[in-house]
Amino acid sequence: MRRLLLGYDIGSSSVKATLLDADTGKVVASEGLPKVEMPIAAPQKDWAEQDPEMWWKYIIETTHAVTQQGHVKSGELKAIGISYQMHGLVCVDKEGKVLRSSIIWCDSRAVEIGNKAFDELGEEYCLPHLLNSPGNFTASKLRWVQENEPELYAKIHKIMLPGDYIAMKLSGEIKTSETGLSEGIFWDFKENGVSKKLLDYYKIDSSLLAEVVPSFSNQGTVTQQAADILGIDAGVPITYRAGDQPNNAFSLNVLEEGELATTAGTSGTVYGVSKNPVYDPQSRVNTFVHVNHSQKDPRYGVLLCINGTGILNSWVKRLIGGEAITYPQMNDLASETAIGANGLSFIPFGNGVERIMQNKPVGAHMMGLNLLQHNRRHVLRAVQEGIVSSLKYGFDIMKDMGLNLNTVKAGKANMFLSPLFREAFVNMNQVSLELYDTDGSQGAARGAGIGVGIYSDAKEAFAGLARLSVFEPEKEKVAAYTEVYGQWKAALSKVM
Repeated sequence: MRRLLLGYDIGSSSVKATLLDADTGKVVASEGLPKVEMPIAAPQKDWAEQDPEMWWKYIIETTHAVTQQGHVKSGELKAIGISYQMHGLVCVDKEGKVLRSSIIWCDSRAVEIGNKAFDELGEEYCLPHLLNSPGNFTASKLRWVQENEPELYAKIHKIMLPGDYIAMKLSGEIKTSETGLSEGIFWDFKENGVSKKLLDYYKIDSSLLAEVVPSFSNQGTVTQQAADILGIDAGVPITYRAGDQPNNAFSLNVLEEGELATTAGTSGTVYGVSKNPVYDPQSRVNTFVHVNHSQKDPRYGVLLCINGTGILNSWVKRLIGGEAITYPQMNDLASETAIGANGLSFIPFGNGVERIMQNKPVGAHMMGLNLLQHNRRHVLRAVQEGIVSSLKYGFDIMKDMGLNLNTVKAGKANMFLSPLFREAFVNMNQVSLELYDTDGSQGAARGAGIGVGIYSDAKEAFAGLARLSVFEPEKEKVAAYTEVYGQWKAALSKVM
């Protein structure tokens, strides 16, 4: 009988499920839904919300798809792992009913609350203890609900992150993880526990927080009710959960100090691992607990995030052609122009406030536009070069923190499918780029395999991970892309 592992990746654009054969490490079936991006509601400027029931709907549909594609038989499914969009706030009552739409990662409404907390708690507490400003993270979003929706707040039984909510729907149990609490800026790294000082400052009762379980552990089992809905066996254990960026790093086997992972989906990220609790004094990049962290052998994840990445590319697609043009066609058009897009620069900060800009509402801007010289080819190239430039801006912050940024791993997906994007990324940042045949849902499945004990360690779990290709900087292109970045920084300074 096969031993199958099921991994979920709950993004803000789609939900993906993958069935992995634990013994071969090969994908049995995979499905991502919806085929068009999930809607993000913006009731007011700079707000971003999603209905958690929408995520559950697509969990149901993707599970049906992969179990049918994989011809899953009773007894074959051994464990479930969950990856999820970070920083979202889900509020439920005593019956587990959602009280409001989730305030998701790119929502900016709590910026001022977090900034005020940073000032009043003081950086001498926030940086060594929280490794971050409270900023626009989950704790600050909960404080916003408390201040602006007091009647709803009074009904809250527990708060959760998006992956915790899906785990609750599967198991009926409300739990979270140490890495999850750290991403919400609830965790005191010096005290090794929930920050009582932050909770007291925000007037948040600790009873609202879920029980903490290790990232790799038995975190509950599928109920009969959920099993009937999903078409799987009751009793299957949930044995892994992590936010999307720690999980993306895990899915690329990035677990040791000096290793780096990157993504370019809706947002663009670079995630580095350190044994030391390092932090940026201006909190422009953020430090969380990594999935393999322990007190005896600590691991911290340093996250650089650019909100306006794939979402910018999809916006341009809708603007210039919609369904009449494909992403490969866009990449081909962009490649028909020279490096630098004939002086056109794109500032990509149009999806909420950006942490690397210290949560300032910079916005998206096209700079240097000449109506007689520029066409859609230049715009398409400027968009991709602008995204890479913003990542380079964050790279430099991470270098100043002492992180080693020489080799970066990525899944061959999203914007890394673009040869132009890969070329710009490698040459502007002067790094080697390794592409792998993996994604977040595969990583979640492998994590479940470790959590349930099928794999003894990460080395065994990643034995089947295939490296597809390696890209190195080219001397003649490094100089050209260095010039592009200088042009982009000059444009950014004008905007600022």
